[in-house]
Amino acid sequence: MSAEFDFMTALDLRRLIMSKQISPIEVTRRALECADATQPTLNAFVTLMPEQSLAAARIAEDMVMRGAPVGLLHGLPISVKDLIAVKDVRLTSGSRVMGDNWAVADAPAVERVRAAGAIIIGKTTTSEFGCKPVGDSPLTGITRNPWNPDKTPGGSSAGAAASVAAGVTPFALATDGGGSIRIPCSFTGLVGLKGQFGRVPVWPTSATPTLAHVGPIARNVADMALLFSVIAGYDSRDPFSVAGPVPDVLGMTQASVAGLRVAYSPTLGYARPDPKVRQVTDHAAEVFEALGCRVDVVDTIFETDPAALWTAEFYAGVGIRLRKVLEQEREKLDPAVASILEHALSQRMADYYTKVFERYELRDAMRRFFESYDLLISPVVPVTSVMVGRDIPPEFSDRNLVSWVFYTYPFNLTGNPAGTICGGVAADGMPVGLQIVGRSHAEGDVVRAAAAFERAQPIGYNWPPRGG
Repeated sequence: MSAEFDFMTALDLRRLIMSKQISPIEVTRRALECADATQPTLNAFVTLMPEQSLAAARIAEDMVMRGAPVGLLHGLPISVKDLIAVKDVRLTSGSRVMGDNWAVADAPAVERVRAAGAIIIGKTTTSEFGCKPVGDSPLTGITRNPWNPDKTPGGSSAGAAASVAAGVTPFALATDGGGSIRIPCSFTGLVGLKGQFGRVPVWPTSATPTLAHVGPIARNVADMALLFSVIAGYDSRDPFSVAGPVPDVLGMTQASVAGLRVAYSPTLGYARPDPKVRQVTDHAAEVFEALGCRVDVVDTIFETDPAALWTAEFYAGVGIRLRKVLEQEREKLDPAVASILEHALSQRMADYYTKVFERYELRDAMRRFFESYDLLISPVVPVTSVMVGRDIPPEFSDRNLVSWVFYTYPFNLTGNPAGTICGGVAADGMPVGLQIVGRSHAEGDVVRAAAAFERAQPIGYNWPPRGG
């Protein structure tokens, strides 16, 4: 199988597989070859699964040849972030203290992609326990951006984004507790979606159960919607799981956005975007106007930055899970992660619960905001890129490990569906993400807006060479 298939869409690959023009075995072998070839430069995988994936591909090929009923993802290669459980495969969470941990069951999203016929080729890298929006961990080292190997692909879903942007697989399963799907998609020119909180079940229980999401990363909106439609839906193992029908997000990729009420917020009221980012997102707002949306510039969405609310919840949850490690094996942890976890654990109960109730107020304010608007658009991150080896860009030294991102964590606090699409390429040659946030449970609006923008604004760049 030649390199011409590497950047083919999942939907096109599936058509070729079902018409017997290419074989699931060929597709899987090619994905494994690409993963191996990029590992020295990108370091996107912590575990590859050649034996398991080829065995699954042989079964998939046999089903095609026999004309057996098949699922939506039949024969398509996929990767899974190493915060998500894949049965009988290491589940390390990017940490040396979890290097020998093995999953005893599949997560619901993994069960569903397997049932739909996808072929899991491996586990992708993450920052330690998903605690940083950049792509390095003590266990796996630095993961790099295929657009520029001196830059991070972002995090914490670092390997997922790097490998999809490099053409290894058409899509990937990732997680998002504060922006970990949207941030790396922004840095690597990809499409991602954090659905409504609870829309995609999360199990085993996350260390941050009121913030955690599982979702898709892909190179185009239709592939993202295809994967989301497979993994979404109620599961009794997740107490927050949303019951009821899943929106037809794949169908919504063809819907018009004319008449939608769109708020464009360059800063959300407190962010400090680089002018290169602002230029791209300003233009994106103009594209939505040209598509027939009513677009208002609404600079202040939040009266105060909710970073402290997010930090109190996220890092306290991870810190409780790692309390014994912090006390007995602190040297094994990323120093920056250990420091912020200790700070979160020092909270007084009264202070913590004050922030819990402030979060409820924030969520209600967001509900009221969406009485006037269908969508909110903004940058995803305030910069076009970050050098590898840095936790925080130098211009944001006054911020913590995640708060420098500014734009993503508020919508983990509120639970609203939030996606990202490449808004354009900045003057420095790096892609810039546009965040699209919808009303509660309205993933369909997010997806149709992303798809309409994709049709109206072909980005016009070639996918990057593998590792530069």
